Amino acid sequence: MTSTLLRRLLPALALCLFCTLGACSKAASSAADAANATDSTLNDMTNDTLPADTNSVTVKVNTTAGAFTVLLYGDTPKHRDNFIKLVKDGYYNGTLFHRVISEFMVQAGDPDSKTAAPGQRLGAGGPGYTIEAEIDFPRHFHKRYALAAARQGDQVNPERRSSGSQFYVVTGRKVEPAQLSQLREQLKNQQLQATFNGLAAAHIAEIRRMQAAGDSQGLQALQQQLIKQTEDSVAAHPLTLTPEMEQAYTTVGGAPHLDGQYTVFGEVIAGTDVIDAIEKAETDGADRPKEDIKIISMEIV
Repeated sequence: MTSTLLRRLLPALALCLFCTLGACSKAASSAADAANATDSTLNDMTNDTLPADTNSVTVKVNTTAGAFTVLLYGDTPKHRDNFIKLVKDGYYNGTLFHRVISEFMVQAGDPDSKTAAPGQRLGAGGPGYTIEAEIDFPRHFHKRYALAAARQGDQVNPERRSSGSQFYVVTGRKVEPAQLSQLREQLKNQQLQATFNGLAAAHIAEIRRMQAAGDSQGLQALQQQLIKQTEDSVAAHPLTLTPEMEQAYTTVGGAPHLDGQYTVFGEVIAGTDVIDAIEKAETDGADRPKEDIKIISMEIV
């Protein structure tokens, strides 16, 4: 890891972190935005709502486009147990796939979609809580048919907490073998950015004090300190593409630009043709299918 690489990233990294810690920036791309969601509060669920089961669970999702089955990973228990609770409560019954982007993902789980008028923009609804991130990368990554939790962006959600109900299934696209080196570089840059952002967030009180005092030298010194810490951290624990990731992304595809940023907590294990059909739905300017695709019911199987 070189200082030169990190300094090339600094205009994007530090501009807002050293101004308002991200308040002046927007999401990096419309594709990443499409996996964002808003919840009304940031409260945890109480422990008594979480079963003690540590095993994977399968859930059948019945939709107006057909049925598919998801496997909920046992090693992301907070997301698994929350999903199970919502299934048992019938929370998803009547909700829509409200955001569909070809070669990216299909998203559902907004309770406001149950009564949405045609053309109404959706994506801000939820149960009133968020879930602690369980990002287990590279074990779980955004291969085609991966199940992941939507969330608000890093600017307002640096802990990357997940929406309490909104989820998406990855469709994505295949990566050509010749593009793997580019993907590795992208992964490196994402790790640099995430590490630097986290360090800057931890020093936000100090940054603001220096800003208020007009201490440009202090800010510059702190920036250099965080660069060095970022380099050391990434060099000690570098992320790279695993053979499994290379195989998946070059054969079935996915959305690798989201890796390490959102909690992947399951995958579709049956009825993938239904996901394929939903992905092909005609959508409006807000990526909502013009003809509603509704979740009729879910059941644990």
